[in-house]
Amino acid sequence: MPSLGSCMKRHLVATRALKRLLGEKVVKTDTKSLHAASFDGIKLVFLPEAVIFPRNNTDIGKVLKLANVHRVALTVRGRGSSLTGSAAPIKGGWVLDLLKLNKIEIDDEVGLARVGPGANIAQIHSKAEALGWFYPPDPASKEFCTIGGNIACNAGGMRGGKYGVTRDFVLALKGFLPTGEYVEWGTPTRKYSAGFNLRDLWIGSEGMLGVITEATLRLVPKPQANWTLLLAYDNEVSAFKAVRDLFASKLQPSICEFLDRYSVLCAERATGKTVFKGQAGKPVVLLEFAGSQAELDGLNDQVLAWAKKHALAYRVAESKEETEQLWQVRRKCSGAMFELGDAKLNEDIVVPMRQYVPFIKFLDSLRKSSGLSIPTFGHLGDGNLHVNIMYHSAIKAECKSAEKAVKQLMMKVVQLGGAISGEHGIGLAKSPFLRIQHREAQVKAMYAIKRALDPKGILNPGKMFEVFEVWKHKKLVIKLPWDHK
Repeated sequence: MPSLGSCMKRHLVATRALKRLLGEKVVKTDTKSLHAASFDGIKLVFLPEAVIFPRNNTDIGKVLKLANVHRVALTVRGRGSSLTGSAAPIKGGWVLDLLKLNKIEIDDEVGLARVGPGANIAQIHSKAEALGWFYPPDPASKEFCTIGGNIACNAGGMRGGKYGVTRDFVLALKGFLPTGEYVEWGTPTRKYSAGFNLRDLWIGSEGMLGVITEATLRLVPKPQANWTLLLAYDNEVSAFKAVRDLFASKLQPSICEFLDRYSVLCAERATGKTVFKGQAGKPVVLLEFAGSQAELDGLNDQVLAWAKKHALAYRVAESKEETEQLWQVRRKCSGAMFELGDAKLNEDIVVPMRQYVPFIKFLDSLRKSSGLSIPTFGHLGDGNLHVNIMYHSAIKAECKSAEKAVKQLMMKVVQLGGAISGEHGIGLAKSPFLRIQHREAQVKAMYAIKRALDPKGILNPGKMFEVFEVWKHKKLVIKLPWDHK
């Protein structure tokens, strides 16, 4: 095994060669640039040796080939909003920043979007909707995050229950293998069955199997109208049973968001307002229906009958202003949770709908056994819940309780037939739980694919397969733009 000194010398030689190849304007090694690329949303700092801002696809191919020659770790990033550490350069080396490769071209005739990896999700929404088209995936950080990162972790968002996730809207990908070879997966057509589906292999691979330079996205016609209502329930079990009944009735909301009583209390503290007068701290469900005005008019009576049957109270938005008022409880809850602790383990687990009630009962027992606050909210349309284990980083007993609680949570989720991650991916944060979700043969198969496509192991190393316990590492004290989301 080469010594640390020999590795550093080899990397220094490689970085000098990189600067000669691409120039000082493309390759940055100043302190400010290195620090900015040293962490993502998980806020753990790992300094790289250079940050690369490619001007075009040719630059990317050159970087990959040179990294292979010198065996330099290469981590790809966009906005850095990942919550699992998947964009953090844990092995140092080089960071490939694709934020400026942000083209967005809408094909109005057939409903397609051709986008660069650095394209912002909110801007994709805006440009598509201006032409009457709609890109449904809508992660909470859409004002900041990029399509490259969304593809890397197969992001979803609040509309996943009706429309699906990123994978359901990617028709084709262009980019480079870790070896620097250019490839194209799929075509910009509605059908494609010509060989192995390596396009979907890249989606959700967290930047470990290739570098995306362009994606073709499928768009759908923009809904003509939206209808929003907020409902309060006596308890979480009542809320979950009501939602199961809603879906069993074939009433399909575009958004079905749930906030438990603890999340609601956080939002109420943040806003200084009670969501439902006289009903403080009650769990709520936020529904949005989308479609033609005729469709919404047709389901109005059914939805209101369901609401009267199950809800303790409900409010219907009659205008855009009232719609925004109803959304405030959802927008405010996450950032306000830090009143319950200065650190949190934010887990984006998935639970089958039939297991909603057993899961919420498990969470109640976990709160009691751990002694920690665990506010939970998320997307009931597809079972993707955000469980936030809150603790104080300076209190050792709470740190240990949080570590034990997150392990118990993951075990229970898999036992119930769910998934340890629905949209954030594995990265560093979920790496201790990969083998809870997957049998050893499955892990070996994934690792074999990694070795086949990245024989020198340069692309985003140290993630997923190597266990990293985030709770044992000190995080950077900084507030990022998307923290309130």
